[in-house]
Amino acid sequence: MAGRRQFDEQHTLGRILDVFWDQGYGATSMQDLATATGVQRGSLYNAYRDKETLFLRVFRDYADAFVAEAAATLDQPDVRRALEDFFDFTIASMTRGTPARGCLSTKTATDTQADAEPIRIAIRGMLDRLEGVMAERLSREDAAGLLTVPPIEAARVLVTMTRGTVVIERVYQDADRLRATARSLIAMVLGARRQATA
Repeated sequence: MAGRRQFDEQHTLGRILDVFWDQGYGATSMQDLATATGVQRGSLYNAYRDKETLFLRVFRDYADAFVAEAAATLDQPDVRRALEDFFDFTIASMTRGTPARGCLSTKTATDTQADAEPIRIAIRGMLDRLEGVMAERLSREDAAGLLTVPPIEAARVLVTMTRGTVVIERVYQDADRLRATARSLIAMVLGARRQATA
């Protein structure tokens, strides 16, 4: 019977997430993770089997937290403000750190060494959940009459935009540019503001 782990698992998983996020999946070795956490490489293998399994473990926590925070930013009465806050949240997430560490899911999706099917399934699952919370918000009554496309189509466009934003951030490293572009997209998805009647 396996014994109890001789390390603080939550702290260790947090450090491992940071390493994958900073370095990328392909550029990270089990020795890198052992060095960052102070946990022997053999202990990591015993606890998590291999690098892919360990990545999937920390990615699950990352995805759960990201989708929950995204849903919270969208859960407010004004749909335009909700979408603006959603993009502010995603932009803040990818520009955090010096240098900015980007977006873990997109960085992994474009990593040629992270092409295993379980990893693709995990990333796809996160994006599907993100589309789901976005579509739910856009299906509320306050968005009716504003959307230029059906809620699910708008949700897909907006979530796809978050992936493109990651690439533009890498090139321009200009958060103001990203926010301005996001607001232009929101204006197209929601249409022009209704003019007050005289």
